[in-house]
Amino acid sequence: MLHNPDGKTALRGLSPAIWRPAANTLAACLTLVAVAWALGVPRMLGIAYYPQQLMAVILGLAMPVAYLALPMRRGFAREYVPWWDVGAAVASMGVVAYVVVNYPDMVNFIFFRRPEIWIPGVVVIVLLLEALRRATGWALVIIISTFLAYALFANMVPGRLAGRQQSIEVLGGYMALDSNGILGIPMAVAATVVVAFILFGRLLETTGGSQFFTDAALLVMGRFRGGAMKIAVLASGLFGSISGSAVANVAGTGVITIPMIKRDGYPAHKAGAIEAVASTGGQLMPPVMGAAAFLMAEFLAVPYTMIVMAALIPALLYYVALFIQADLEAAKLNIAPVPKSEIPAPRDVASGVHFLFAFGLLITMLFVFNWSPEKAAMLAALSVVISALVFGYRRKRPALGTIFASLHTTGAAVIEIILISAASGLVIGVLNVTGLSFNLTYALVQIGAGNMFALLGLSALVCIVLGMGLPTLGVYVLLAALVAPALIQVGVEPIAAHLYVLYFGMMSMITPPIAMAAFAAASIARAPAMATGFAAMRFGWLAYVIPVLFVFSPSLLMIGEGTHIALAALTAVIGVWLISAALAGYLADRLSLALRMAFAMFGAMALVPAGMFAGAIYSDIAGVCGGLALIGWNFARARRNVMKEA
Repeated sequence: MLHNPDGKTALRGLSPAIWRPAANTLAACLTLVAVAWALGVPRMLGIAYYPQQLMAVILGLAMPVAYLALPMRRGFAREYVPWWDVGAAVASMGVVAYVVVNYPDMVNFIFFRRPEIWIPGVVVIVLLLEALRRATGWALVIIISTFLAYALFANMVPGRLAGRQQSIEVLGGYMALDSNGILGIPMAVAATVVVAFILFGRLLETTGGSQFFTDAALLVMGRFRGGAMKIAVLASGLFGSISGSAVANVAGTGVITIPMIKRDGYPAHKAGAIEAVASTGGQLMPPVMGAAAFLMAEFLAVPYTMIVMAALIPALLYYVALFIQADLEAAKLNIAPVPKSEIPAPRDVASGVHFLFAFGLLITMLFVFNWSPEKAAMLAALSVVISALVFGYRRKRPALGTIFASLHTTGAAVIEIILISAASGLVIGVLNVTGLSFNLTYALVQIGAGNMFALLGLSALVCIVLGMGLPTLGVYVLLAALVAPALIQVGVEPIAAHLYVLYFGMMSMITPPIAMAAFAAASIARAPAMATGFAAMRFGWLAYVIPVLFVFSPSLLMIGEGTHIALAALTAVIGVWLISAALAGYLADRLSLALRMAFAMFGAMALVPAGMFAGAIYSDIAGVCGGLALIGWNFARARRNVMKEA
């Protein structure tokens, strides 16, 4: 049992009989406010408001829950809540309530240094960072605090990264009130889309829908190792290709797939990482690719079909790498096929087919009737409840009490991602208010001029930094304006330049410190956020490599002769297989360090397209031949070992 540092008497704080109902009530209210916002209820009632006011309401409900439910020291059980935590919960609710009520009067005077504006702002920042520390640990808090310190002393930074110094009075008001700060785009996405999809997932779980999908996965893929993972990659990729938000994709499919992957035997952080990478890559996968692809066609003045064709091979390679690596992880972890006795009967699984109607309704509302994701999710959630009450699953129907309980379980599930989203606004705010984002772009062009590799490396860094916490469309618009022109100026194909910034902008979703998709998956998986982020980087390794390759060799974008395109795709698949085996440390059996290095070397040689540089065709031949020889030798050795053991 975990030690309880908070004491066991009411003299040391609130008892569970008091704080748990209070936390559940606040969490349920959070869900209800988010649902009302998603459905436009305030506007239907004629209530005029700033979106930031509703974001602040949701933050003001999330922070007290964090202080009540999360102990000061992570990893310890919470029974009684100390009075200082009660005070922090009350203070966080009170100061945010002050901001909500007075927001219309305060927002126009952010830069006037009024105490009634900046003091509440500083209090909100401090309380938010402490709540974030309790939820995720010190790493994010230290990184965000570094950005805030930069804003206070930006004029003292030497060189091109010097920025506009901000006083604590201006910084406090700006971060707490401006739409580029805490109450910015990441918070808006978390407070609407994420909450809506998490509620949808909780209702699926409550009504038996998640059990239906688990049973279906067992029925279809249970006879193969890592079957749940394969379903997760496929489902997330398909849904992500028509979704406009990686975080929404994680929330929509992850609530089903992540528990399935964990039940298969994967560690929690790897289960979250697989889902985050699969969900993020969906927006790089034709035919839809989110709204960014349509905008890209407009920027480049080319047919949309050209964008789709160019993006196809890199996107397929991305999923091939994820599928192979995760499958090899299953082999390494010795995740055996499910015993036949545990695979459900087809007739039982067929009784839950009505749950598929909710997903069909969701997709129809999103892409036929052009509904917003949160409204479509709400309608899908309603259809799940109705169909479950009418038809049930495996002769069971949910109780109304458990359905209503989904409100507070949803609120509790999104606390961490809401805190992360609000805190990521601090980073975005610093980039804007200090001019650091412009300075980074200027430095990129000046330093990288005339040196392609330097420019590509710096561009990738800027794309990841500027992409922190932004939705796909926002990432692409920003990067297409700031970074892509610099790449085109030094001779990069325009379509390659735009796909390059889109790829690295999207990689901000799985790249710490502000890896929104990975952190959303970690929240669902109940895994450490940073561990999930770094695992996601490993599973999504190809996305950091493939943009560089298609910049130097557009054959991977289907530009050039058909034979060159086919050859580049074929050798790339072999290279992906070899490098994935090296990263997993397993193919037919475990690989030694020397073998992993050999696999990685031959994989890198095969991955390089033949047209990348003079003589690259010989590198391809050597990589493919050497790699295939290694693969054959490894399988033969594994077979001999099995025969010896027999």
